[in-house]
Amino acid sequence: MSISTTAHSVVAPTPLSKRIAGTVVVLYALISIIPLLWIFATSLKTPPDSISYPPKIIFTPSIEGYCNLFTTRTRQTPEYIAALPPAGSICDEATRQRNMVIAGPSNFLPRFVNSLVIAFGSTFCAVFLGTLSAYGFSRFKVPLADDLLFFILSTRMMPPIAVAIPIYLMYRELGLSDTALGMILLYTAVNVSLAVWLLKGFIDEIPREYEEAAMIDGYTRLQAFWKVVLPQATTGIAATAIFCLIFAWNEYAFAALLTSGTAQTAPPFIPTIIGEGGQDWPAVAAGTTIFLVPILVFTILLRKQLLRGITFGAVRK
Repeated sequence: MSISTTAHSVVAPTPLSKRIAGTVVVLYALISIIPLLWIFATSLKTPPDSISYPPKIIFTPSIEGYCNLFTTRTRQTPEYIAALPPAGSICDEATRQRNMVIAGPSNFLPRFVNSLVIAFGSTFCAVFLGTLSAYGFSRFKVPLADDLLFFILSTRMMPPIAVAIPIYLMYRELGLSDTALGMILLYTAVNVSLAVWLLKGFIDEIPREYEEAAMIDGYTRLQAFWKVVLPQATTGIAATAIFCLIFAWNEYAFAALLTSGTAQTAPPFIPTIIGEGGQDWPAVAAGTTIFLVPILVFTILLRKQLLRGITFGAVRK
């Protein structure tokens, strides 16, 4: 008589748990992506369709929202419009159908460029300073290191809006209000604490023996850091850069308080897009859709490093 036994690891998931986990992940992904799909669909609606009730799921696509996002328009009489030469573009034709003409470009593109400069500039500065600081805390005996690390972390314990008024007064005195430099410095100061704590954990996982062997071969400390430590910390740097960029890219409170024109970013500008008779929701949705593209592309390009960075050091030999 033979007795068959089935061995099962307590670590490996069972087929049932895999199916349940897969179902939960799919449901979560669908629930998370529905608002994004609705925003994209709204950007392709006409203004009347965007505010119709019940909401229209099936509609005729239109690029009017994107045209309104990138242009400013003025209303004219039918006689004036009839006297104009034929429309030279799709946006011009869509505008004339509503008895309006394009008066010039809007301020969205400069605001979008401000977001790119400020977000990526502050992310580079935060990651650069965070990498150097994390390496110092990880490799050298820093007096009161634990206290300093706690102080650095404590800067993230309060909501940014709690210090908005003091920062506004300080920036007004220093002449940094409504400047790209001021916003880069501010976002760098906010993100550097996160960068230090994340990168210190990654650098702690890199054995010191690698650097010691490099310095025995004649490398200086800086050369060992550049050629040995930095390449192995690439995954952690990529993960840290994504988190820092997400904060700087989406930040609204400081941008709304400290900028109004020259250095204004896209988040406080997009909600102010006004159309004829009220909020121009297709243009707002179009601006939001375009605003999502850079952060989405940046995350996709670094997705492998992000996944490896999150799981770095999870398994020890």
